[in-house]
Amino acid sequence: MPTSPSTPSSSLSAPSPAPASAPAPARPAGLSAHGLELGYGPRTIVAGLDLDIPAGGFTVIIGPNGCGKSTLLRALSRMLKPRGGSVTLDGADIARLRTKQVARNISTLAQAPATPTAITVADLVARGRNPYQSLLQQWSAADEAAVASALAEVAMTEHRERLVEELSGGQRQRAWIAMALAQETPILLLDEPTTYLDISHQIDVLDLCAGLHEAGRTLVAVLHDLNLAARYASHIVAMRDGRVVAEGPPESVITSELLRSVFDLEALVIPDPETGRPLIVPRDRRARGTGSCSGPAAGSGPAADAVADPHAAEPTATATITHTTTPTDAVEPALMAEQESA
Repeated sequence: MPTSPSTPSSSLSAPSPAPASAPAPARPAGLSAHGLELGYGPRTIVAGLDLDIPAGGFTVIIGPNGCGKSTLLRALSRMLKPRGGSVTLDGADIARLRTKQVARNISTLAQAPATPTAITVADLVARGRNPYQSLLQQWSAADEAAVASALAEVAMTEHRERLVEELSGGQRQRAWIAMALAQETPILLLDEPTTYLDISHQIDVLDLCAGLHEAGRTLVAVLHDLNLAARYASHIVAMRDGRVVAEGPPESVITSELLRSVFDLEALVIPDPETGRPLIVPRDRRARGTGSCSGPAAGSGPAADAVADPHAAEPTATATITHTTTPTDAVEPALMAEQESA
């Protein structure tokens, strides 16, 4: 966890005009995985994984529990050293880059991060400036402006002097996102950012993420709620057993066939009446007395959609699909990037 700035908290509370939002990155950075093999101890979790994160996109990784989603995210943020293969940032192996160089390009929001006791929102967000601190460069006006901008971007300016432990779940998550924004990175990784939040706060956080994406940032998030993933993502990556099974726009990835093969779930996929995006309606196993479905409505992908809405147009986009096998995932929250002195 980054250390707090050397300046006292009172300097952070001084009133200063904050911009409505942080400037978007001038150029999205490219993040890729090549032949990735990951694991813990003797267990292999991910094997032979190749993935290109669309620059400037909102990528959501989905898959059943234990498939390697969080493990992959840890490797992308350099929190987990690969056993084989590599993760590259703009073509450079991140294992060979300086820690601060990585931290100035990739910020990470862990799953349910532990909040330090008796810390204010402003001081927590200020920790995001750690990659820019050194013995020769202490807290500056630029750091102060970055904190103010991050707080304004998540609508938390009025709560800057409150203790983080006093906040609601949604406000606390906004404070953590503000800390990541204060790093001023073009890439933001989020491991299950809606965990433990009620539906209203889930929408609140994902609306915020969508705004960050529209402002030019590259976002990669792990989500369990498939309907929220389909609503917000510009790119879906579906995983099972440590491998990528399918990837592409939600309209081409979220199909009845994929839900059956990845999640062992029989479901209809219909257009969301609010957004037109895919909406998943699980089949009622109780009514049928079995976990399987019969008849044309339980068919794969477009066939099932046609039963639900015979006038709905088939998506024109295509998804990259591969077949998979093997390991499981021990979900561990990502740690914040360690900082090295200049």
